[in-house]
Amino acid sequence: MARRMWIFIGRRLLFLIPQLIGISIVSFLLVRLLPGNPAYAIAGQLATKEQIAAIEQRMALDKPLPVQYVAYVSEVLHGDFGVSWRTSNPVLVDIKQRLPATIQLITIALVVIAVLGILFGVLVATNPGGIASRFMFLYGLLAGAMPDFWLGLLLIFLFYYKLNWAPPPVGQFGLEVFPPPPVTGMSLVDSLLAHDGDAFWSAAKHLVLPELTLILIYIGGVVRMTSTAMSEMLDSGFIHYAKANGLPNGVIVRYALRNALPPVVTVLGIIYGFLLGGAVLVETVFAWGGIGQYAVQSIVNSDYLAIQGFVLVAAVFTLFVYLIIDIVYFFLDPRAGLH
Repeated sequence: MARRMWIFIGRRLLFLIPQLIGISIVSFLLVRLLPGNPAYAIAGQLATKEQIAAIEQRMALDKPLPVQYVAYVSEVLHGDFGVSWRTSNPVLVDIKQRLPATIQLITIALVVIAVLGILFGVLVATNPGGIASRFMFLYGLLAGAMPDFWLGLLLIFLFYYKLNWAPPPVGQFGLEVFPPPPVTGMSLVDSLLAHDGDAFWSAAKHLVLPELTLILIYIGGVVRMTSTAMSEMLDSGFIHYAKANGLPNGVIVRYALRNALPPVVTVLGIIYGFLLGGAVLVETVFAWGGIGQYAVQSIVNSDYLAIQGFVLVAAVFTLFVYLIIDIVYFFLDPRAGLH
């Protein structure tokens, strides 16, 4: 079993190399198709053509694209993602500072989505045609039509502006609270490590609306997949046999859920990757200060190296998540390692 697992993981890791090469090429080319020239933004409106040409030469923008790409990949392989002209910091330093805040945001959302999504999915499958089933059907139609940034703005308008129940969308902490010393970069964890109760509750309150936005947008897919997989399992032969033997309903539901989990795990992994993309606009709406907001600001300012750094990190994160899905899938269904 252990040998098959390591062979399975090794095979998946080999697939990562061509995927990363392809992603780096596509991101490199797409970034250079964006409108705008960073040399103009750096030089300013009063710069001469000679000054702009000098900046382009310093940034190697005057060289052919293949030469630029080879130079960029060579630097990345040595751990150098370049320097962001907007922040004047190495891109890797900017990403390290901002990534933990995004990981905290999307991981909490994923845990809530997994727990509530599976519970609602089981409820819908075991009570077809009930109130929960009808509600989730209507909710699925609405959630699929709502942009995440629009929902975030709506929640801010309702819970902050109208009801005054939520704090203002000014980041991870309130303006009246001193942030704890950064250890992990995650507001909740750092507040606990610093034994700062005020900072912890401020961080928790500022998490509510961004988390609610992501959860409401992405939970529908988990509910639908869970209910579909559960319905198929409850109608399968082994469940009918279990019922004929008089097993309690709770045991039958547990058996069905155990066999319905593989596709649900796959959907959760895909949603984790989608959450990273969804965080790009949600972080901007709530001024979160994570890697998503960093990506938006880099795109607006034609910060090529920062954009490429974000895309590569997002790609590695997504591929790593898919690898974890494959490993979990292997344990849920060892036959997966045979393919």
